[in-house]
Amino acid sequence: MKLATLQSAGRDGRLVLVSSDLARFTGADGIADTLQQALDHWSDLAPRLHERWRMLEDDRMPSTPFDEAACLSPLPRAYQWADGSAYVNHVELVRKARGAEMPESFWDDPLMYQGGSDSFLAPHAPIPLGDPDWGCDFEAEVAVITDDVPMGVDARAARDHVKLVTIVNDVSLRNLIPGELGKGFGFFQSKPSSAFAPAVATPDQLGDAWRDGKLHLPVRSFLNDAPFGYPDAGVDMTFDFGRLIAHAARTRPLAAGTIIGSGTVSNKQDGGPGRPVSDGGVGYSCLAELRMIETIEHGAPQTPFMKPGDRIRIEVRDPANRSVFGAIDQRVVATPA
Repeated sequence: MKLATLQSAGRDGRLVLVSSDLARFTGADGIADTLQQALDHWSDLAPRLHERWRMLEDDRMPSTPFDEAACLSPLPRAYQWADGSAYVNHVELVRKARGAEMPESFWDDPLMYQGGSDSFLAPHAPIPLGDPDWGCDFEAEVAVITDDVPMGVDARAARDHVKLVTIVNDVSLRNLIPGELGKGFGFFQSKPSSAFAPAVATPDQLGDAWRDGKLHLPVRSFLNDAPFGYPDAGVDMTFDFGRLIAHAARTRPLAAGTIIGSGTVSNKQDGGPGRPVSDGGVGYSCLAELRMIETIEHGAPQTPFMKPGDRIRIEVRDPANRSVFGAIDQRVVATPA
């Protein structure tokens, strides 16, 4: 089953059911008005939503063409957004880029930060940038949405709490990060609003691509229409989503509608940190990794961060080249600070 949230008079949008090929949709009227409402009562409402979605798939009920540009992020605002760093290769590279060594414990104990969840961007909405010197970067990630998760859940049981899967652009302002982390209190200004793909999918909808708490498909990024990266989200993922959820729930329960991010998808190649697409590699899911490679090879980064006018497109396609969640397609726009 696939779901999306369309723009409506209410700030939380209107929940709709979307066909597996993302071509058509029908409303969830009479079952749930919003995705959060559905998640709050998932065990009762999911079977009813699936039954209507099945009728949509079989063309047994009226439908309307699906327009990704009319979507909000599936949860336009959420009770909780916690982003992990499951791809330790990425953590190692970006820490090197700012002159910080990576402790060995990072291979065994996940990193996680709690991001702002009150104002997610729509998947095709612009990225507002107050100052180009802030160092605007995209981060292509996988994300899951949970039902209610009990405190102290173990990693294996935590996988069963994954109800929906999608992708996210976790926007970062790289040049603000060192100063914030230097205070010893974590991210805030350096992590502006994120954007999620138009659609979310239940794990069963993903078939064999969802196994072991991981999405086994490439996450494709295009910067100004040029291929930038297509690393496989199931490769080099040190911590699966069960482990990330269990980490988040170690000392507190997680409310239905909690979003957990994977961190930037990152693959190693040939035993090294990976290679750009132009060099025959799978590329990267953020500018910071490429800039680190350039620093290693040339002594300084050569690729600039994003500036007003730049466009980033992030998408996952299945082996038949069909879009799985729809595309995050955003352009950076200058916005007064």
